[in-house]
Amino acid sequence: MNLKDKVAIVTGAGSGIGRATALRLAAEGVNVIVNYSQSEEGALEVVKKIMNDGDVAIPYRAEVSIEHEVQDMVTHTLTVFGKIDFLVNNASITSQIPMNELDEVTGEVWDSLFAVNVKGMFHCVKAVVPHMKRQSTGVIVNLGSVAGVNGIGSSIPYAATKSTIHTMTRSLAISLAPDIRVNCISPGAVATRWWAGNEERMHGLAGQLPFKRISTLEDITDTFLFQLIQSFITEKVFVMDNDQTL
Repeated sequence: MNLKDKVAIVTGAGSGIGRATALRLAAEGVNVIVNYSQSEEGALEVVKKIMNDGDVAIPYRAEVSIEHEVQDMVTHTLTVFGKIDFLVNNASITSQIPMNELDEVTGEVWDSLFAVNVKGMFHCVKAVVPHMKRQSTGVIVNLGSVAGVNGIGSSIPYAATKSTIHTMTRSLAISLAPDIRVNCISPGAVATRWWAGNEERMHGLAGQLPFKRISTLEDITDTFLFQLIQSFITEKVFVMDNDQTL
């Protein structure tokens, strides 16, 4: 598939996996809406880098948990580019709570994580689907996590939201076929800024894995690209964990 002049919304694109994905898509010729909520500085840096490389990107602030902000972002995208080909549903949050500290898992924690990680993703899907249907084509890729597979992560609510995303991906793929494909990437440990200060733990984890490594951002963006361009793939949850769940 030739990606030149395709249009993508990448949520949570100011840092980490979202940032890397926005840069990768732009390098492939995709026009990118660089969505952010709080990471304005990071998002503007991403846009500047893309534009300096001769590609096209526009920053857009929208909190995915607020439906009307998502709708406004989609309207703006259509106003500027006239279409939406891809949605990369990357925006997620977490709370660092030890798995055995149940008393720390408050209703507020549950509500905030589900508002962004699950409802926020659905808001984005709901907003782009009518336009993709009108085009009779479109691809949505959601960001899950290995925590949604093995139940182990930064907190129980985080793992639960990611498991929900995996199921929602399958449900959406069924309901939106054949015009729109929906897939999911579920990384294990990835070498991002979240490991800053925890390098010893990161290397310790890598040493326990069959490949003696954790994933790089390039590994993840390669997989995003694969799911976007392969027209025969839908409803799949790719677990990218270097056999962390083995």
